[in-house]
Amino acid sequence: MMLKRRAIQVRSSIEIALLLFVLLLSLSSIWIVTLQTAGAQQQTKVTAERGPLTTDEVVDKLVEMNLRRSEALHSYHGTRTYKLEYKSVFSALSAEMSVEVQYLAPGTKHFNVRSSTGSKLIIERVFKKLLEAEEDALSKDGQRSTALNRENYDFKMVGFEGSPSHSIYVLAAEPRTKSKFLYRGKLWVDANDFAVVRIKAEPAKNPSFWTKNNEIEQLYTKVNDFWLPERNHSVSSIWLGGRADLTIDYQNYHITASDPVGNTTAHDVARSAKSEFSFEARKHPLATPLEREP
Repeated sequence: MMLKRRAIQVRSSIEIALLLFVLLLSLSSIWIVTLQTAGAQQQTKVTAERGPLTTDEVVDKLVEMNLRRSEALHSYHGTRTYKLEYKSVFSALSAEMSVEVQYLAPGTKHFNVRSSTGSKLIIERVFKKLLEAEEDALSKDGQRSTALNRENYDFKMVGFEGSPSHSIYVLAAEPRTKSKFLYRGKLWVDANDFAVVRIKAEPAKNPSFWTKNNEIEQLYTKVNDFWLPERNHSVSSIWLGGRADLTIDYQNYHITASDPVGNTTAHDVARSAKSEFSFEARKHPLATPLEREP
């Protein structure tokens, strides 16, 4: 009986170690995108209709406006809430942590943990390690290797959501290399601001032999002229039967220092292109978050 109990404890420890490994690698590819882009998804149906701009034109404007917003944003602060539930045949763990965040351009973030409850193992070895990974992603090398551009990805237009007042391009992003720091999936790009408003993806490279499935969905919200993370939902499964459900909610943004974005060019391109097309309003709601395709 004692040996059986020890075997269960050993297996549980292995599961937790794998959980940490999977979560860190699965989410690392998404951090730099959250620094550069996007917001709340328009509730319309994805169609195969081609938008007024080509794929190359949309990607060019996306990269250009990401750079402009990055250069114009000097500092902000906000709060986050991390929640994780992990379940397997042998164990069930959960934890929650509230964090204050201060961003200073070009690549510094200060984190202050306000409160935490639940599993200390998750708090110390998952939540706080994710904060460390995000700090690392802000380095020049980290930004260059994970940037959303043609050096790292191939893009293809796969849908268009159009209405007279608001339109969104849907792009498929395929990594050019199978790096664990890149992802494959879909992007929703706002046609006015040329900002990513939603991403649904999986790591370009399986983080581990033990990993069966990794799904990441990232939503963004517009704060003044900038698009900042609103919610991250990640689901990870491993072969030993464990399942981790991680949610990060971003709140209380305050832009404390910025310059004008200077996005006149982007708006002019959008207006000029739209004048040649008429749009039919789409009223069909999207599916639930995990059923939507990024």
